[in-house]
Amino acid sequence: MRIGPDKVGERSDHWAALIAGYLGWTLDAFDFFLVVFCLTAIGRDFRVSDAQMAGTLGVTLAFRPVGAFLFGLLADRYGRRLPLMIDLVFYSVVEVASGLAPNFTTFLVLRALFGIGMGGEWGVGASLAMEKVPPRLRGVLSGFLQQGYAMGNLLAAGCYFLLFDRFGWRPLFFVGGLPALLALFVRMRVKESEVWQKTRHESWGQLGAAIARNWKLFLYIAVFMMTMNLASHGTQDMYPTFLKRQWSLSVAAVAGISAVSMVGAIGGGTLCGWMSDRWGRRRVITGALAGAALMVPLWAFAPSKPLLVTGAFFMQFMVQGAWGVIPAHLTELSPDAVRGFLPGFGYQCGVLLASSVPYIEAVFAHRTSYGVAMAATAATVFLMAAVAAMLGPERRGTRFGT
Repeated sequence: MRIGPDKVGERSDHWAALIAGYLGWTLDAFDFFLVVFCLTAIGRDFRVSDAQMAGTLGVTLAFRPVGAFLFGLLADRYGRRLPLMIDLVFYSVVEVASGLAPNFTTFLVLRALFGIGMGGEWGVGASLAMEKVPPRLRGVLSGFLQQGYAMGNLLAAGCYFLLFDRFGWRPLFFVGGLPALLALFVRMRVKESEVWQKTRHESWGQLGAAIARNWKLFLYIAVFMMTMNLASHGTQDMYPTFLKRQWSLSVAAVAGISAVSMVGAIGGGTLCGWMSDRWGRRRVITGALAGAALMVPLWAFAPSKPLLVTGAFFMQFMVQGAWGVIPAHLTELSPDAVRGFLPGFGYQCGVLLASSVPYIEAVFAHRTSYGVAMAATAATVFLMAAVAAMLGPERRGTRFGT
């Protein structure tokens, strides 16, 4: 059976949108995790504590809703492509400037601005990609898209391993200017969403009314994503610091274990996304979180380094397995007319509500240990996220734009 030129063009278009969203999220996460890996070194240069540096991570997370609000509104009013390109250039410039920060206050302000750019990318990129991919493949491709975050973490670990000992932390942030080049790819290869063209609003008033009609759904997404972000940031952001402080590991060892955990994340996210196409979004999310809870003792209290690596791999396999379902799940829950705004803004408001978790873990660890602080946090938030997932709605396989 021959495939017509229209089908070939359609397939090429949805792959271009998916790759753009994936790379945007990859480079976003890469820039974010450079701070995670360099946290103790940056703090030493600026003469501030681990808890204060962890606070910069919280500031980045806290400002992500601002970006989701601004770029999400633009995406529903003027299309997905232009806001995505502007966002990519914006956070690239801020990331490079972070490497030039002369003091802690300037660095803190720049990380807040980076949070705006980071918050804008996910909602716009995910809505563009999920509106183009075939509904029957939405789950597995959702897993692929979301694991751009894990790939960004993996690339940050590699960059940290290769460059940090030789050049220090500042040049690593100059590499973070790469997303600006991705804007050119979006400009040349990605077409506008046909779903948006069919359902676009003719005025800001119409868009505002559509958003207001879905306030209950927004509240659910925000609370659900708070629990999911507590699960991910509670197991990732302070993990390199845990390896340095509690295990006294070298730069190479920290980067290596973090890289192994992200290989697990990529595998888990893709597999669970695929499973959700068959068994349902909520069921797979809940199952993955239950698996993560079983990994807590091995992950936080491993008696040997090989078991520590094993725990890191399977913890992120499960946590990011649950996350692999999220782009498909949230875009399916959101009506066509507000899909650029609602999933991204709800997601990032959840980030805001969860943004203090790195700081809480750092303070708790100062009084006990990093292992105890992270284990107690993880066990609590996995239960919260599983309950929130099961209490919510599901619209698996819904067709957009009809």
